Amino acid sequence: MTHKDKYLGIRKEHHPGVSIGLFFILLGVALLVATNDMLHLGSVKDYFTWETAMVFIGVLLLLNLHFTGGLLLVAGGAWFLMDHYYGGIPDVMKTFYWPGVIVLLGLSFIISSFFKRNRQKIN
Repeated sequence: MTHKDKYLGIRKEHHPGVSIGLFFILLGVALLVATNDMLHLGSVKDYFTWETAMVFIGVLLLLNLHFTGGLLLVAGGAWFLMDHYYGGIPDVMKTFYWPGVIVLLGLSFIISSFFKRNRQKIN
């Protein structure tokens, strides 16, 4: 039995239960924050909008090591949240936000390649 054959049976993948567990933990924390109005946004329905759904799904993707999609969803959701709740986005933020997101996107591709490389070494 070669070294490669020995590790073919050992393959690390995410179990679906981990993703579902993370989903419910984050949903519970979000409900706790919303019902206690910890961010001073108002009623519970003000917490659960399409912008917060984008951020929520993005965080779930980041926790499941899908950096690119997660980063884009969090960045887009945060952009629209700032525009909606703060009545506009400051000029400094408009200047640096999306270039910063693109730099982080490049870093996420690099980090993802390290994870993929490590998975290929195991196989």
